[in-house]
Amino acid sequence: MSFIAHCREDDACQQTVFEHLSQTSDLSARFAQKIGLPNSGKLLGLLHDFGKYSGAFQAYIQSAQGLIDPDALNFVDAKSHKGKIDHATAGAQYLYQRLRQYGRQGQGELCGQVLALSIASHHSGLIDMLAADFNKGNVFDRRMQKSNDKTHFAECCQNAEPELLEQLELLLGSDGKAPVVLKEMGECLCQMLGSPNQADSITKSFVLGFLSRFMFSCVVDADRINSAEFCEPRRLEERLSKPEKPDWVVAIERLENHLSALSPRNPIDHIRQQISHRCQQQALLPKGVYSLTVPTGGGKTYASLRYAVHHACKHKMDRIFYIIPFTSIIEQNAAVIRDVLEQEGDLHTWVLEHHSSLEPEAQTWKSKISADNWDAPVVVTTMVQFLEALFAGGTRSVRRLHQLANSVLVFDEIQTLPINCTHLFCNALDFLIRHTGSTAVLCTATQPLLDKLDNPHKGQLSVSGELVEDVSRLFNDLKRVHVENACKPPGWELDEIAELALGEFEQKGSCLTIVNTKQWAQDLYQACAGRVDSEALFHLSTNQCPAHRKRLLILIRQRLAAGEPVMCFSTQLIEAGVDVDFATVIRFLAGLDSIAQAAGRCNRNGRQPCATVYVINPREENTRMLIDIDKGKDVALRVMSEGFDDLLCPQAMERYFEYYFYQRSDDMDYRCKDSQQNATSLLTLLSNNFEHPLASNDQRVARGCLPRLEQSFMEAGRIFQAINAPTQAVIVPYQQTETELTDGLMSADEIINTLCSKDEKFDAQVYYHALRQAQKYSVNVFPNVWDKLIQAQAVAETQPGSGVYYLLEQYYDADFGLSTEPVSSSSFICC
Repeated sequence: MSFIAHCREDDACQQTVFEHLSQTSDLSARFAQKIGLPNSGKLLGLLHDFGKYSGAFQAYIQSAQGLIDPDALNFVDAKSHKGKIDHATAGAQYLYQRLRQYGRQGQGELCGQVLALSIASHHSGLIDMLAADFNKGNVFDRRMQKSNDKTHFAECCQNAEPELLEQLELLLGSDGKAPVVLKEMGECLCQMLGSPNQADSITKSFVLGFLSRFMFSCVVDADRINSAEFCEPRRLEERLSKPEKPDWVVAIERLENHLSALSPRNPIDHIRQQISHRCQQQALLPKGVYSLTVPTGGGKTYASLRYAVHHACKHKMDRIFYIIPFTSIIEQNAAVIRDVLEQEGDLHTWVLEHHSSLEPEAQTWKSKISADNWDAPVVVTTMVQFLEALFAGGTRSVRRLHQLANSVLVFDEIQTLPINCTHLFCNALDFLIRHTGSTAVLCTATQPLLDKLDNPHKGQLSVSGELVEDVSRLFNDLKRVHVENACKPPGWELDEIAELALGEFEQKGSCLTIVNTKQWAQDLYQACAGRVDSEALFHLSTNQCPAHRKRLLILIRQRLAAGEPVMCFSTQLIEAGVDVDFATVIRFLAGLDSIAQAAGRCNRNGRQPCATVYVINPREENTRMLIDIDKGKDVALRVMSEGFDDLLCPQAMERYFEYYFYQRSDDMDYRCKDSQQNATSLLTLLSNNFEHPLASNDQRVARGCLPRLEQSFMEAGRIFQAINAPTQAVIVPYQQTETELTDGLMSADEIINTLCSKDEKFDAQVYYHALRQAQKYSVNVFPNVWDKLIQAQAVAETQPGSGVYYLLEQYYDADFGLSTEPVSSSSFICC
């Protein structure tokens, strides 16, 4: 009998279970090799769909494909059985039972947990070991004890091909020999955990949990890749045509040629060259965590890229990641890197730009095929996408995690790391550095003290060194602005702020005002609209899609470079990494790090001896929901009162973070409520879970036993998604000009029509291309705005159940972007 795993719709070709398991195991082994666990990865691949050998699953898939006569006794209604047949537990039980024989209180049990968890979870996302709802007890143990009539365990063992069982025996041991997998995993655990003790139970338990997540990433990605390549063989051809590792020598040659062609135009360019050269020299250092503390406008993008390609070449690394805080600057940075590294005639792309929030969590088979797994030499993504790969539930994001191994991770504007993720981030990054051979570069002008946290036992970074010399002298050499504290009681009125901005604009020729809320940006724009030439007046906020903001920023830069007048009102999206050079900047009171970033948009190229950045406090500003900004204001005022001559110097910034981190220390482990409504944290749920009544690791370690996995993985993933990323992406009908639609770029209309298409024959490549390009036309909205859009019937779903929505044309304003009220009477595209 031929046991079927998948059937291809195009030609009814069948992939057998043995073929799928074998091919997935090869990929999973290659991914797990990154942390020295190839046999463990192979084992996961061989057993992940072991349950498909059951008669129940075969009756379902063959009935669905019309291979069984509807009158036959084993025919079933495929629609009603879809997703109902458990084909994950049998493989997990097989593995756990075999490994647990080699120590029920020690290495055998722990290794069995780490690996069986991945198999049991590969459809749902990592399941809880201990349920967050205390009444549900030990979820994992119950799963391993699930009855044979529901898992079909015995039947699968009987039906599996001898070749598969032989491979399993080689890995799991026979004739009294210790399993290959147990020896391999044992060495890994010994290296990761050292000698267990209770003092560092949080960090060591986190390591165990994160190792499990890493192995889960390997098998999930391998499974999805193999399934996609069977459905679309051209994907297999494309993957096999790629070189195993990037040729970093080519990247270095292209970068050095590009840099040598840049001639200095002003004194600041000479300093930028010195920073870049220093980074090239430091790239020869060992792997580790390094800071790159450079004032805004110091050329961090080129300098960090130079470090990254030379370091990757020196240490034979797999990838370079640029992790960027905001989608507003990701295209800018990706374009800079792409212009340097990519040339016409390249067989494969060097740079992958990934920041989409359009991939629905409830994955259909279409979205699984279309999902991106970060398979490119240089990946430019956002901090949100990075954190979701580390901590989010489900399977969509976690499949990318293993790609972070043996990579250079460049964090741009690291000070924007969400405060509640601080300890989680430090623990995860420490794992990637210590155990997967990666290197991290923390880039910013305002370096947070991630190596000096108030609760180091919860996890902090160990920074290997600073990439530039004499940071204080560098800041002094690059000083181009003076920060003036213009805050006053009871605060500035709207008309006063408008008059200040207009006065600076008329006197200096250009003025940027950065505010904390979208409403203030809109109100100030409207207050000045009748008093400034419309071609010189600009508004920027995240209600505008990236394509819209990109066009406005191009116009702003062109006018500034030509010496033409520019007045701009923007939310804080402009202050981190956006390359603009205004004569004057006005910044609403915020954290000192935000003020420093805003100052980087003023006199950026040193055209004036010294320019002024005004810090003001509006009289009426509702930032209570913007906790980071609200708390940052108080700390900034405290530092301002301490008499620093230069509020942007490293000493003032260090003082700011000392105060700020002390004030926020209780927020750093991601405080939340679990299913029992108990106050806990994600760090607790993902480490020792000590608040759970069934947690036993303290006692186990005290008895000299290895700990067990006792994390509430699924609950942590659910909470992380619900709190950290509560936005809904909407594709908006922004109309680009023909000159903007170059190089095969699709318009918003074309993208929406493609995603709405009801053609019976699904072309995953076309769908994927449209979904990727939709990123530049998408706006992320919070739940309160989303509810208003739903009530107004302003949005529609591209396909029923797809989770991808578009906005009706009359709800997109040419000046302000997405609106919850109609702004025009135009009708939209007919899908």
